[in-house]
Amino acid sequence: MKTTALKDKHEAMGAKMVSFAGFYMPIQFEGVNAEHETVRKALGVFDVSHMGEFWVEGPRALDLLQKVSSNDASALTDGKVQYTCFPNLEGGIVDDFLVYRFSPEKYLLVVNAANIDKDWAWINAQNEGIGAQLRNVSDDISQLAVQGPLALKAMQKLTPTPIVDMQYYNFKVVQFAGIDEVLISTTGYTGAGGCEIYFPNEHAIAIYEAVLEAGAEYGIKPIGLAARDTLRLEAGFCLYGNELSDTTSPIEAGLGWITKFSEGKNMINKENLLKQKNLGVERKLVGFKMIDKGVPRQHYPIITDDGNAIGEVTSGTMSPMLKEAIGLGYVKPNYASIGSTIFIEIRGKAVRAEVVKLPFYK
Repeated sequence: MKTTALKDKHEAMGAKMVSFAGFYMPIQFEGVNAEHETVRKALGVFDVSHMGEFWVEGPRALDLLQKVSSNDASALTDGKVQYTCFPNLEGGIVDDFLVYRFSPEKYLLVVNAANIDKDWAWINAQNEGIGAQLRNVSDDISQLAVQGPLALKAMQKLTPTPIVDMQYYNFKVVQFAGIDEVLISTTGYTGAGGCEIYFPNEHAIAIYEAVLEAGAEYGIKPIGLAARDTLRLEAGFCLYGNELSDTTSPIEAGLGWITKFSEGKNMINKENLLKQKNLGVERKLVGFKMIDKGVPRQHYPIITDDGNAIGEVTSGTMSPMLKEAIGLGYVKPNYASIGSTIFIEIRGKAVRAEVVKLPFYK
């Protein structure tokens, strides 16, 4: 099992540690609900150093990205970030990821921890005949996510570069906590605002401690990955392995907005994805709230009032902010309209739910 540079620090802080995506990670410190509310109301810091990072460089860098990425990387300018996915040859998704553009010939890809090896093999296979320069630096980079409405205000104390007014999905390379060339981006996976910070492993403890100190007056707390999941679900964000997989297409998942069919962009499986966009799909991802008592969980059947199967739950929880049970799941298109009544089969019982507009919480 892999560890991050902050493992000993987490253990000393009393974190509950578990195996997650092949890494030994803190799942919670104080408790999921308390940590969740801290991020929504103030700020919290997550160790997300398990995420993977690939450099794509050289004169053919954009050519490779336009092939492997569903989104249009040519629309990026320096300092911008883009959410996208790798379509596979069968209509599914290899992974979802972020693209950072440093220059027309230099891009950083940030991929999911569980898929690092799979993604690295995939992008190298697609690079044959193109010849972009690829480097996997996943083992060398640490990442912190400082999330919440007070995150940028607190982190401004650690850098002379203005960051408080940075727009969403932008990044800068700055001096941070006295360390040069730290990447800070206005991205995150919580729907609470804030930033993500990238730096070499050797600076992990110094930067982590500086972040906690800078955020102390605003109520910062260390946050585990359990709250990261409840936060992303309230925000209606997809999780690879739940909403996204090798057999779910971006069109089915409601990610048509990151699936671009620009002229001259020959992405993998373009023809089939375009057909899905134009002709429709056989299932759609929806958000729902429970009307009757019960908490939905992954793989619970979604059924009609007379027991016919129409889909499956992909994620579910009791929302810490709404105090309501919420979930995501795939259903047949005629049950996907906002306001539709569906039923979740929970321990053999049909429990009513209503399809709602995402996100669940703003």
